[in-house]
Amino acid sequence: MLRYKADRRTLAFCGTYFALVALGYGTSLPWPATATLTASIALLSFFCAVISHNVVHAPVFVNRRANRVFQGLVSLTYGHPVSMFVPGHNLSHHRYLQGPRDRMRTDKMRFRWNLLNQLFFNFAIGPAIFRDNAAYARLARHRSPGWYRQFQLELGAYVAFLLLTLALSVWLDGGMPWRFLLFVFLPHQYAVWGIAGINFVQHDGTDPDHPTNHSRNFTSPILNWFTFNNGYHGIHHMRPALHWSLTPEAHARDVVPTLDPRLDQPSLLAYCFKAYVWPGRRLRYDGTPVVLPAPRADEDWVLRDEARGASQDKGSNTSRPTPQDGDDHEHHDGYDDQHGAMA
Repeated sequence: MLRYKADRRTLAFCGTYFALVALGYGTSLPWPATATLTASIALLSFFCAVISHNVVHAPVFVNRRANRVFQGLVSLTYGHPVSMFVPGHNLSHHRYLQGPRDRMRTDKMRFRWNLLNQLFFNFAIGPAIFRDNAAYARLARHRSPGWYRQFQLELGAYVAFLLLTLALSVWLDGGMPWRFLLFVFLPHQYAVWGIAGINFVQHDGTDPDHPTNHSRNFTSPILNWFTFNNGYHGIHHMRPALHWSLTPEAHARDVVPTLDPRLDQPSLLAYCFKAYVWPGRRLRYDGTPVVLPAPRADEDWVLRDEARGASQDKGSNTSRPTPQDGDDHEHHDGYDDQHGAMA
């Protein structure tokens, strides 16, 4: 049973992704149709990456086992274990927004041509996020066994999906895995690039210390239908566990009264054209140039929070583990750590 009826759309998007991949594998299309199908799967994979983001904040199903299985399925659509959103996104980006412990902080990008900042953002932040994920997984194996088992399930399912689709492509394509590259690999790469890169759009040139001006919002109804209201980004940072279907109302009630109206953008495409193409200047939301601080090294948060949690645990190995010591109202991670079940 769904927690919110709005997640019928979530299920429909995931089902459509698998249907289109099956179409690509089951038919031989001319190149124009193949290119169109590849682009369609890439977009759906990105929308499913948004779903991945959503489910680690607010589970889809009432049943815990159903949520575990669903996260495994969503991992296949996005190209990455869903549980890995927890360290890099929930526990680094949300807690330490735009600070030295936020691996996704936008001041890492220093190209003079702003378009390059956007295009290469994912590649700039990726190595640090990968290192944190690895460190978090090592700690979680003992301190958060529920999260670790779920991560292993998702990783195993994804590897099996890759091997199956690769082998099937080699068989169908006479030794050259064209279908795998076009209908699985490239869409997944686009989804990872897009879900990371949207952080630059949402936070560069904002004020992380302001109660509401810390995020740029995009209010287009069409955009928000396809992205599950993720255009309302400010309220998501203020109430991460709030279900996506409730964010427009909460945005109007809790964000708009104190938000600079320039941080409510009506069109993502129009904003990106202005910010990255013409005039393409890197500006704050108030129209002044972005002034970058001196380059800052990343500060460790994984071991820091581990040490804090160890002191709180007082030697117990059954307490709620450090990497997830925030309460669900702040950073819902989807797990009951002691039992390894979905919350």
